[in-house]
Amino acid sequence: MISLLMQGRYDLFIMLLIAIVISLSFHEFGHAWTAKMFGDNTAERMGRLTINPVAHIDPMGLLMVALIGFGYAKPVPTNPRNFNSKQASLWISAAGPGMNLVLAFVCINLQVAALEFQIGGLSGAGAQFFLQYLAFINIILMLFNLIPIGPLDGHYILPYFLTKNHAYKYVQWNAQYGSMIMFGCIALSMVGVPIFSFLMGFASHISTFLMVV
Repeated sequence: MISLLMQGRYDLFIMLLIAIVISLSFHEFGHAWTAKMFGDNTAERMGRLTINPVAHIDPMGLLMVALIGFGYAKPVPTNPRNFNSKQASLWISAAGPGMNLVLAFVCINLQVAALEFQIGGLSGAGAQFFLQYLAFINIILMLFNLIPIGPLDGHYILPYFLTKNHAYKYVQWNAQYGSMIMFGCIALSMVGVPIFSFLMGFASHISTFLMVV
Protein backbone atom coordinates (compact mmCIF):
# COMPACT_ATOMS: atom_id res chain seq x y z
CA MET A 1 0.00 0.00 0.00
CA ILE A 2 2.72 2.49 0.94
CA SER A 3 4.32 1.89 -2.46
CA LEU A 4 1.26 3.49 -4.08
CA LEU A 5 1.98 6.73 -2.21
CA MET A 6 5.61 6.59 -3.23
CA GLN A 7 4.50 6.22 -6.85
CA GLY A 8 2.11 9.15 -6.53
CA ARG A 9 -0.96 6.91 -6.92
CA TYR A 10 -2.89 8.79 -4.27
CA ASP A 11 -6.27 8.11 -5.86
CA LEU A 12 -5.72 4.35 -5.92
CA PHE A 13 -4.35 4.38 -2.37
CA ILE A 14 -7.42 6.20 -1.04
CA MET A 15 -9.79 3.95 -3.00
CA LEU A 16 -8.19 0.76 -1.69
CA LEU A 17 -8.08 2.10 1.87
CA ILE A 18 -11.80 2.97 1.72
CA ALA A 19 -12.60 -0.47 0.28
CA ILE A 20 -10.65 -2.22 3.06
CA VAL A 21 -12.30 -0.13 5.79
CA ILE A 22 -15.76 -0.94 4.37
CA SER A 23 -14.89 -4.64 4.17
CA LEU A 24 -13.58 -4.80 7.74
CA SER A 25 -16.62 -2.92 9.06
CA PHE A 26 -19.09 -5.30 7.43
CA HIS A 27 -17.02 -8.25 8.65
CA GLU A 28 -17.21 -7.14 12.28
CA PHE A 29 -20.88 -6.20 11.95
CA GLY A 30 -21.54 -9.77 10.83
CA HIS A 31 -19.99 -11.10 14.04
CA ALA A 32 -21.93 -8.63 16.21
CA TRP A 33 -25.30 -9.25 14.55
CA THR A 34 -24.96 -13.04 14.72
CA ALA A 35 -23.92 -12.89 18.37
CA LYS A 36 -27.13 -11.02 19.12
CA MET A 37 -29.13 -13.65 17.22
CA PHE A 38 -27.60 -16.27 19.52
CA GLY A 39 -28.55 -14.42 22.69
CA ASP A 40 -25.48 -12.30 23.39
CA ASN A 41 -25.94 -8.52 23.20
CA THR A 42 -22.46 -7.67 24.51
CA ALA A 43 -21.37 -6.23 21.16
CA GLU A 44 -24.60 -4.27 20.81
CA ARG A 45 -24.18 -2.71 24.25
CA MET A 46 -20.67 -1.64 23.27
CA GLY A 47 -21.87 0.05 20.09
CA ARG A 48 -20.58 -2.59 17.69
CA LEU A 49 -23.89 -3.55 16.07
CA THR A 50 -23.32 -1.11 13.21
CA ILE A 51 -21.50 -0.81 9.90
CA ASN A 52 -20.08 2.57 10.97
CA PRO A 53 -16.28 2.18 10.58
CA VAL A 54 -15.65 4.41 13.60
CA ALA A 55 -17.01 1.65 15.85
CA HIS A 56 -14.80 -1.06 14.38
CA ILE A 57 -11.52 0.33 13.09
CA ASP A 58 -8.45 -0.06 15.28
CA PRO A 59 -5.94 2.80 14.74
CA MET A 60 -2.89 0.51 14.73
CA GLY A 61 -4.67 -2.02 12.53
CA LEU A 62 -5.59 0.71 10.07
CA LEU A 63 -2.02 2.03 10.07
CA MET A 64 -0.78 -1.47 9.24
CA VAL A 65 -3.23 -1.60 6.33
CA ALA A 66 -1.96 1.74 5.03
CA LEU A 67 1.69 0.74 5.36
CA ILE A 68 1.87 -2.93 4.46
CA GLY A 69 -1.57 -3.95 3.20
CA PHE A 70 -2.23 -6.23 6.19
CA GLY A 71 -4.26 -5.03 9.13
CA TYR A 72 -7.14 -5.72 11.43
CA ALA A 73 -10.21 -4.24 13.08
CA LYS A 74 -11.16 -4.34 16.75
CA PRO A 75 -12.41 -7.84 17.68
CA VAL A 76 -16.11 -8.02 18.49
CA PRO A 77 -16.57 -8.81 22.20
CA THR A 78 -18.79 -11.74 23.13
CA ASN A 79 -19.83 -13.47 26.33
CA PRO A 80 -20.25 -17.24 25.77
CA ARG A 81 -22.34 -17.47 28.95
CA ASN A 82 -25.12 -15.67 27.08
CA PHE A 83 -25.15 -18.04 24.09
CA ASN A 84 -28.40 -19.95 23.58
CA SER A 85 -26.84 -22.68 21.43
CA LYS A 86 -23.82 -24.98 21.67
CA GLN A 87 -22.98 -24.03 18.07
CA ALA A 88 -23.17 -20.29 18.65
CA SER A 89 -19.39 -19.84 18.47
CA LEU A 90 -19.28 -21.63 15.11
CA TRP A 91 -21.91 -19.41 13.50
CA ILE A 92 -20.66 -16.19 15.06
CA SER A 93 -17.16 -16.91 13.77
CA ALA A 94 -18.42 -17.86 10.32
CA ALA A 95 -20.60 -14.75 10.11
CA GLY A 96 -17.66 -12.39 9.52
CA PRO A 97 -16.35 -14.22 6.43
CA GLY A 98 -19.97 -14.86 5.43
CA MET A 99 -20.70 -11.13 5.45
CA ASN A 100 -17.68 -10.56 3.22
CA LEU A 101 -19.00 -13.16 0.80
CA VAL A 102 -22.39 -11.44 0.71
CA LEU A 103 -20.79 -8.06 0.07
CA ALA A 104 -18.65 -9.51 -2.71
CA PHE A 105 -21.74 -11.09 -4.28
CA VAL A 106 -23.60 -7.76 -4.20
CA CYS A 107 -20.65 -5.82 -5.65
CA ILE A 108 -20.01 -8.25 -8.51
CA ASN A 109 -23.62 -8.37 -9.60
CA LEU A 110 -24.14 -4.64 -9.12
CA GLN A 111 -21.10 -4.05 -11.32
CA VAL A 112 -22.49 -6.27 -14.08
CA ALA A 113 -26.05 -4.92 -13.78
CA ALA A 114 -24.83 -1.32 -13.87
CA LEU A 115 -23.08 -1.93 -17.19
CA GLU A 116 -25.90 -3.94 -18.70
CA PHE A 117 -28.66 -1.54 -17.72
CA GLN A 118 -26.57 1.65 -17.64
CA ILE A 119 -27.41 2.49 -14.03
CA GLY A 120 -26.37 6.11 -13.61
CA GLY A 121 -22.89 6.77 -12.26
CA LEU A 122 -22.36 3.09 -11.40
CA SER A 123 -21.62 2.35 -15.05
CA GLY A 124 -18.73 4.82 -15.10
CA ALA A 125 -15.11 3.64 -15.12
CA GLY A 126 -14.38 4.87 -11.59
CA ALA A 127 -17.40 3.19 -10.00
CA GLN A 128 -16.79 -0.02 -11.93
CA PHE A 129 -13.16 -0.10 -10.80
CA PHE A 130 -14.18 0.46 -7.16
CA LEU A 131 -16.86 -2.24 -7.22
CA GLN A 132 -14.42 -4.68 -8.77
CA TYR A 133 -11.77 -4.08 -6.12
CA LEU A 134 -14.30 -4.01 -3.28
CA ALA A 135 -15.57 -7.44 -4.36
CA PHE A 136 -12.05 -8.86 -4.69
CA ILE A 137 -10.92 -7.49 -1.31
CA ASN A 138 -13.97 -9.04 0.38
CA ILE A 139 -13.26 -12.44 -1.14
CA ILE A 140 -9.62 -12.23 -0.04
CA LEU A 141 -10.69 -11.16 3.46
CA MET A 142 -13.15 -14.06 3.63
CA LEU A 143 -10.55 -16.63 2.56
CA PHE A 144 -7.82 -15.20 4.79
CA ASN A 145 -10.03 -15.27 7.88
CA LEU A 146 -11.02 -18.87 7.23
CA ILE A 147 -7.40 -20.00 7.62
CA PRO A 148 -7.46 -21.94 10.93
CA ILE A 149 -4.39 -20.47 12.60
CA GLY A 150 -3.75 -17.77 15.19
CA PRO A 151 -6.68 -15.52 16.09
CA LEU A 152 -8.34 -15.83 12.68
CA ASP A 153 -11.99 -16.89 12.50
CA GLY A 154 -11.04 -20.26 11.07
CA HIS A 155 -9.52 -21.40 14.35
CA TYR A 156 -12.94 -21.14 16.01
CA ILE A 157 -14.61 -23.01 13.15
CA LEU A 158 -12.27 -25.98 12.62
CA PRO A 159 -12.83 -27.68 16.04
CA TYR A 160 -16.50 -28.23 15.16
CA PHE A 161 -15.39 -30.52 12.32
CA LEU A 162 -12.94 -32.58 14.38
CA THR A 163 -13.43 -35.35 16.88
CA LYS A 164 -13.52 -34.20 20.50
CA ASN A 165 -10.00 -35.47 21.14
CA HIS A 166 -8.52 -33.92 17.99
CA ALA A 167 -10.38 -30.66 18.60
CA TYR A 168 -8.86 -30.42 22.07
CA LYS A 169 -5.35 -31.08 20.76
CA TYR A 170 -5.81 -28.56 17.96
CA VAL A 171 -7.04 -25.82 20.34
CA GLN A 172 -4.02 -26.40 22.58
CA TRP A 173 -1.63 -26.38 19.60
CA ASN A 174 -3.11 -23.22 18.14
CA ALA A 175 -3.03 -21.43 21.48
CA GLN A 176 0.68 -22.19 21.72
CA TYR A 177 1.86 -21.78 18.13
CA GLY A 178 -0.96 -20.35 16.00
CA SER A 179 -0.29 -16.63 16.34
CA MET A 180 3.45 -17.11 15.92
CA ILE A 181 2.95 -19.08 12.70
CA MET A 182 0.45 -16.56 11.33
CA PHE A 183 2.66 -13.55 11.96
CA GLY A 184 5.62 -15.46 10.54
CA CYS A 185 3.67 -16.07 7.33
CA ILE A 186 2.72 -12.39 7.14
CA ALA A 187 6.35 -11.37 7.64
CA LEU A 188 7.49 -13.72 4.86
CA SER A 189 4.78 -12.34 2.58
CA MET A 190 5.98 -8.79 3.28
CA VAL A 191 9.50 -9.61 2.10
CA GLY A 192 8.28 -11.18 -1.12
CA VAL A 193 7.70 -14.84 -0.30
CA PRO A 194 4.36 -15.75 -1.97
CA ILE A 195 2.87 -17.38 1.13
CA PHE A 196 -0.68 -16.22 0.38
CA SER A 197 -0.51 -16.19 -3.44
CA PHE A 198 -2.91 -19.13 -3.56
CA LEU A 199 -5.58 -16.85 -2.08
CA MET A 200 -5.38 -14.54 -5.08
CA GLY A 201 -5.95 -17.31 -7.58
CA PHE A 202 -8.70 -18.88 -5.51
CA ALA A 203 -10.41 -15.49 -5.10
CA SER A 204 -10.47 -14.94 -8.87
CA HIS A 205 -11.92 -18.42 -9.32
CA ILE A 206 -14.64 -17.86 -6.72
CA SER A 207 -15.68 -14.51 -8.21
CA THR A 208 -16.82 -16.21 -11.42
CA PHE A 209 -19.33 -18.28 -9.45
CA LEU A 210 -20.85 -15.25 -7.71
CA MET A 211 -22.15 -13.67 -10.91
CA VAL A 212 -25.85 -14.29 -11.47
CA VAL A 213 -26.91 -11.17 -13.42
